[in-house]
Amino acid sequence: MREKLLLIGLVAALAGCTTASNFRYQVPEQPEGSSAYDAAIAVQMVLTLVEPQSSGIGGGAFLMHFNGADVEAFDGRETAPAAADEGLFLGADGKPMGFYDAVVGGRSVGAPGTVRMLEMVHRQYGVLPWATLLEPAIVLAEGGFKVSARLNALLTTEVHLKKDPVAAAYFYRPDGTPHDVGYVLRNPALAAVLKKIATGGSKALHEGEVAQAIVNKVRQHPSNPGQLSMADLSNYKAIKRSALCHDYRANSRDYRICGFPPPSSGAIAIGQILGTLNQTNAAQLPLETGLPGTQWLHLYTEAARLAFADRAQYLGDPDFVAPPAGNWLSLLNPDYLAERARLIGQNPGASSMKTAKPGTPRGTQSAFAPMPDQMEYGTSHISIIDGNGRALAMTTTIEDAFGARQMVNVQPGLAGGFLLNNELTDFSFAPRDGAGLPVANRVEPGKRPRSSMAPTLVFEKGTGEVLMSGGSPGGALIIHFVAKTLYGVLNWGLTPQAAISLPNFASLNGPTVLEEKRFPAATIDALKARGHEVREANMTSGLQAIARIQSQTRPVWLGGADPRREGIVMGD
Repeated sequence: MREKLLLIGLVAALAGCTTASNFRYQVPEQPEGSSAYDAAIAVQMVLTLVEPQSSGIGGGAFLMHFNGADVEAFDGRETAPAAADEGLFLGADGKPMGFYDAVVGGRSVGAPGTVRMLEMVHRQYGVLPWATLLEPAIVLAEGGFKVSARLNALLTTEVHLKKDPVAAAYFYRPDGTPHDVGYVLRNPALAAVLKKIATGGSKALHEGEVAQAIVNKVRQHPSNPGQLSMADLSNYKAIKRSALCHDYRANSRDYRICGFPPPSSGAIAIGQILGTLNQTNAAQLPLETGLPGTQWLHLYTEAARLAFADRAQYLGDPDFVAPPAGNWLSLLNPDYLAERARLIGQNPGASSMKTAKPGTPRGTQSAFAPMPDQMEYGTSHISIIDGNGRALAMTTTIEDAFGARQMVNVQPGLAGGFLLNNELTDFSFAPRDGAGLPVANRVEPGKRPRSSMAPTLVFEKGTGEVLMSGGSPGGALIIHFVAKTLYGVLNWGLTPQAAISLPNFASLNGPTVLEEKRFPAATIDALKARGHEVREANMTSGLQAIARIQSQTRPVWLGGADPRREGIVMGD
């Protein structure tokens, strides 16, 4: 029997057979025995072409999956060059550089890991030949895809990409304006690189002429060169890590939530927020006229402040940073979260703590300084569940929109190429505090920067049955987007689409941020009266989720795609 794959958030993946809309494609039936892993590889290669601002072969990714028996986490996060040191983002005056002064150019580029990680996954779980999975992207790169409204809008407001001659010639017309919505954009230079990867695997990207072109682009930038070397690329290793799983109870049901461990902060922060809320009366607070109410938002954002304080204090690459109390799960210990929850004013009318301090799990000996606030951006997300019950969640990124604004072209006679990441700016620009204490997430040679990506799988605790796959782009706000969706499905009993469509809300241990024009003035005023500094913002999540919902007669899989972006739900 042919498998049917449920693919979510393709963002025009395999868009060569466009139907009614530029981003609606009828996914073909997969050959007998193909898998969710095959689909994820094919989708990522196409995203390099059709969503170049967010992810691609020049970036990194985290992939969570359930193979029917075990949950595994594949780490394709970028790494700092061997020549980098903790002063990478300090100016001549010893102070942290401005964000875009650091981003644009070669300085911010880390060794990419997406292709090498996907190759590792394919070697273990792939069914179709590797080259077959790259064919859709190659065909589409050569034949062209229609520029989307979102890509056009981002190109219109982008100010740095035009500084790179290769990118300017590809994305813009001679007069400096971006190609119109619907324009068929071809990228034969990318097709040529994908053909090399199709036949030579990740080695074709990490060694030889493609690697040399990457290194040249980074090191020869005229004003902001980087330190990436051929050895950094050839020595890059994807890592299989143990998933970070914790128990969660909602509506008298017990769940097991599994997320990505450090260097991602996503699973720990989400687990802390949900676990801390469970130590309050949040579970007794329903939606009010379809929206989170003032008291619930107060409890949520206070729990978020506590989680983000711990995130700034403790989280970093586990190969360089020891977990508090010897185990990352110490940050999710129910006794510790109960202690943290007691810091929240829970009575109606209680005031916000405004800014939280990090906690100290029992047995912790930390010599780190908290990381100062810093901008984070980017990413794409893919959730897939196949006909054999294998589940996958992959979040993939080049960080800021259009990454380092550097496009690599191996064959100058062909138009296009692929963009490089600016992932190193996820490290702390300030490596130490005023007393000289180091920041856990400072730059070090070969280190992976802390991430907020949160690909997540949810299981029925008793049976071990997979119930949900989800994730989102959005920088540090990913944590809140995913937490909102989990809470909406598990606690409020919403469908994935309804949970995703709820307005967004957050705190990064500062102001309470609400999605603009989505909450009534009475809610905003009530939060302000309780001491919250409320800011409204355009919180453009890109949530994608699949959940197993019990209907009247049988369980059914329902998907949801964020209306704020271009993702869609596909499959049977």
